[in-house]
Amino acid sequence: MNRTYIFIACLIGLMTIRIDASENYPQIEIVTTSGTIVVELDRNRAPKTVENFLNYVESGAYIGTIFHRVIPGFVIQTGGYDVNLDEIETLPEIINESGNGLKNQRMSLGMARTNEPHSASSQFYINLNDNFSLDPMPTRWGYAVFGDVIDGFSVVDDIASNATQSTKGFQDVPVAPIIILEVKRID
Repeated sequence: MNRTYIFIACLIGLMTIRIDASENYPQIEIVTTSGTIVVELDRNRAPKTVENFLNYVESGAYIGTIFHRVIPGFVIQTGGYDVNLDEIETLPEIINESGNGLKNQRMSLGMARTNEPHSASSQFYINLNDNFSLDPMPTRWGYAVFGDVIDGFSVVDDIASNATQSTKGFQDVPVAPIIILEVKRID
């Protein structure tokens, strides 16, 4: 076999690996009024959570939602409310995949939920610090991590530095709304 055929075979192999990688690790661009954040999802470890998130992305449901919970040193949270703090329409709640081995560490992406373990729907958060207290323990469910920020770290930190207020029964709401303008798959 000559070098040209080997090179082409290697290229085809690399293209196949990249196609598989983008299916298992889709990348999403989140454009906000504070800048752009790019996240990479982990379908291998959190298949149901990633599928749920992609359904919201593809339907455009996240466009116009705000970061309604900003707690410096903890999390920034979005995906549930519009600028008037009205709840968006959501899909059915999903099973909690917190036992998948992914940790609530700085810049990881997790699903918000109520005290009920299987209550996550549309809301997600980005960890600002290592929040291992959100991980599962033998005696309790945790909060499912399903991806990581791979670009836009300074945007995440900028969002976290905004002044917040209590309004309409919500705490830690940015005084100046931080709005998601666009969300799309980029891989």
